[in-house]
This record gives sequence, C-alpha cells and structure tokens, in this order.
Amino acid sequence: MNSIIFIMEMIGTVAFAISGVLAAKEKKMDLFGAVTLGCTTAVGGGMVRDLILGQTPPIMFLQPIYTEVAFVTSILYFVFEKRTHRQSGEHVTNLLYIADSVGLGVFVVVGSLAAFRAGYGSSLFLCTFVGVLTGIGGGLLRDMLSAELPIIMRKRVYGLAAIFGALSFSLLMEWHYEEDVAIFSGVSITALIRFLAIYYHWNLPSFKEE
Repeated sequence: MNSIIFIMEMIGTVAFAISGVLAAKEKKMDLFGAVTLGCTTAVGGGMVRDLILGQTPPIMFLQPIYTEVAFVTSILYFVFEKRTHRQSGEHVTNLLYIADSVGLGVFVVVGSLAAFRAGYGSSLFLCTFVGVLTGIGGGLLRDMLSAELPIIMRKRVYGLAAIFGALSFSLLMEWHYEEDVAIFSGVSITALIRFLAIYYHWNLPSFKEE
C-alpha cells in the first residue's frame, strides 16, 4: 500500500506542477516564475498538512524527491508549452482545471490518510479538514502568488469537491472499510465532482458585478 500511496503522490505532484506552470503562462511569467508556481502548487499543500500535524521540518525537506519531481516537471512542461507556441486561452484554462482536479483528488486523500496514520483517526473533523487543506493548499498559494482570487472562492465548486472527497474517505476509514477502497472512493468522488463541474459549468451562487 505504501508503494501505491507513493505513486499517487507522484501523480498528484506532476499534475499540480503542470497546473502551476499553466497558471504562470496565463500571467505570462518567465521560467523562474513558472518553476516557482509549479513547485509551490505541487508541495505547498503537503507543507501545510505537515505543519498542522506537527511534522517538522515538513516532509518536502526531509524527502526532496517531491520537490525534485515538481522542479523537473515544471521545467519540462514550460519548455513543452514554449515549443508548441500555443496562446493562452480557453484550452489552457481547461487544461489547468483538469490538471488541478487530478492533483486535488490525490492530495485530498493523501492528506486525510496522513492524519489517520498520525493517530487522529478518532477525529472525523480533523481528518477531513487536513485532507481538504492538503488538497487546496498548493492551489491557494499558487493563486495568491499569481495575484488571482483563489479558485476555491470563485470557480467550479472546488472547495466542495475537496470536502466531499475527504469526508467520504474519512467516513469509510472510520467504518473500517479496506484502505484501498477508501482511497479509490475519495479520489474518484473529488475528481468526478470537479470534472462534472467543469463540463457543466457548475458554480455556487455568488455576488455578481452590477
């Protein structure tokens, strides 16, 4: 199971790094900006998770493989985007949403699982909360660094997807289902809600400009 978790973390790291580079492209940043956003998006949520759970220094410093993968992915995807000469537009926005959804689903579950393994399985709220923060933390930091209103506050039920995914995983773990069943459920529910929200343009009610 640990190898499965590691593979999931790598998938999430790559997906979030790509979403960070795409956000940098939207803002027409240079290579340094793209790598900064890519790495921040990929490892930011895990750093927040570790600080909440009292894991210091955060795992990203003790096991730099996550930062290294994010760094390499960011550079490679920056070069790919430069070589394809695609202009920013709706297709880039959609790619950003898709990459973000995959990363969100993975890291929501990884965060909640970390809380369970740290001995907090009796607290459904804490495990769900840590999962949500792990999932949204990197994207939140990315949007702040790129001077954007965080996507969690404005687009495609981002926060709700994270909450439902983390809650479903935590409930199944509390009800003593197999860990792999809980993991599959949490990732699938989070990503599915996000994909449906993107496809059908679901948004929560919001204040509109007059």
